[in-house]
Amino acid sequence: MDKKLIREVIAKRVAQELRDGDVVNLGIGLPTMVANYVPQEMDITFQSENGMLGMGSLADEETMDKYLTNAGGQHITALPGASYFDSSMSFSIIRGGHVDATVLGALQVDCKGNLANWMIPGKKVPGMGGAMDLVVGAKKVIVAMEHTAKGNHKILEECNLPLTAAGEVNLIITEKGVLEVTTEGLVLKEVSEYSSIDDIVASTGSKVIIPDHFCKM
Repeated sequence: MDKKLIREVIAKRVAQELRDGDVVNLGIGLPTMVANYVPQEMDITFQSENGMLGMGSLADEETMDKYLTNAGGQHITALPGASYFDSSMSFSIIRGGHVDATVLGALQVDCKGNLANWMIPGKKVPGMGGAMDLVVGAKKVIVAMEHTAKGNHKILEECNLPLTAAGEVNLIITEKGVLEVTTEGLVLKEVSEYSSIDDIVASTGSKVIIPDHFCKM
């Protein structure tokens, strides 16, 4: 699979996790694509931690407003009724438990729901941003990422990079499938048409629990 298809598969599947009436925060990078695949009839309010409720899809040349960006600096659109406010209000919304779901990328995630998504020791660090608040404040935490990085495991028995948060991840969605974090470990919920059980087990650095019944992604 090429990068474009991988990102599209993941973003489309994440969009299916969202529910009518949800307030959802999309992290920087791949997660921002999720807004492009939400059905128009669904009432989803996207929140951006730089101070916005009512974020639309990413902007193109025709819809771009140079003053309107998400927290990652990407140009976005605004839906009718969108509102803007300062960072203190934005993080009050997050810390107050008013975000139903957050979608974040990850460097690593493990079978205990630990998340590492902000730094690799020895490399330039852009900063943690709002991720630390989001994973604790949001009611559901979805990790959207490629299953491996240059053939190396990103889903592990235990993260070895500095953690963003411990035990907060609920669901992991990759181009290969969907894994749910449970008290027993990682449970395979869905398998992508581009993968197989054997492929997922081989490319996951943690035990994968295979239930009697699971779905095609």
